[in-house]
Amino acid sequence: MRHTFLFLRSLLFMTIMTLATIVWACVCFLVAPLPYNQRFYVTSRWNVFIIWCAKVICGIRYEIKGAENFPDAPAVVLSKHQSAWETIFLLPSMPRPLVFVFKKEILYIPFFGWAMALLRMIPIDRKQGKNAFKHVVTHGKRRLADGQWIIMFPEGTRIPVGQKGKYKSGGTRLAIETGAVVVPIAHNSGECWPKNSFIKRPGLITVSIGKPIPSAGHTPDSLMQQVENWIESEMHVISPHAYNAG
Repeated sequence: MRHTFLFLRSLLFMTIMTLATIVWACVCFLVAPLPYNQRFYVTSRWNVFIIWCAKVICGIRYEIKGAENFPDAPAVVLSKHQSAWETIFLLPSMPRPLVFVFKKEILYIPFFGWAMALLRMIPIDRKQGKNAFKHVVTHGKRRLADGQWIIMFPEGTRIPVGQKGKYKSGGTRLAIETGAVVVPIAHNSGECWPKNSFIKRPGLITVSIGKPIPSAGHTPDSLMQQVENWIESEMHVISPHAYNAG
C-alpha cells in the first residue's frame, strides 16, 4: 500500500514537472531579449517551482548548513553528485548566478535543453579532450569576470548514497587557472531522489556548505584532495547510517 502511495505521488510530481518544463521553456523564449540577470531569474523560477512541488507532493524537505561560508568573491563550486535534485536546487540557491559545465548533448533535450541554451552555461564536447578543457577555462574566466560562479560535479556522474566516485581534478584546475576560491558542497539528495529511480521518497535533504578553499599555492590534485576529504568527511556526518551499515 505504501509503495502504491509513493508511486502515485511520484507520478503526479513527474506529470507536473513535465508540463511545467514545457510552459517555462516557452516563457524563457519570450524573455530572451531581457538583460541576463532578469533572464536568469525568470528561468530559475522553474527550479524554485520544482523544488516546491517535490516538497509538497513528495515530502522532500531540505535544510542548508553553512550558508555563512559563501564568499563574496569569484568561486568554483564543487558539489557531491547523487541525484537530479541538486542540479535543480543549486541553480537558484547560490548568492550569485550559477554556470553549469555539462555535455553539449543536454542542449538537444526538447524544451529543457532549449531553455538552458538561453543561459550562459558552458556546454562541452568530451570528444575534444584537452581542447574541451581549454574551452571551459576561456569561458569560465569570462563568466567569473561577469560575476557568475562556476559549478562542477567532480565525481562526474551520480553516485549512490554511501559510495564515493573518483574525484576528477577539472574543477580545481579551473579554479587555479582563474584564481578563484573553491566552495565544496556535500548533501544526501540520493536518499530521497535516487539515481534512475522513478519513486521519490519523503525525507530531509541536508545541503552542507564548506568554507571556501583558496586555490593559490595548490596543484590541481592537492586542491582536489582537500575538497574530497571535506566532502566525504561531511557525508559521514550527514548520512551516518549509509556509511555505518557495513
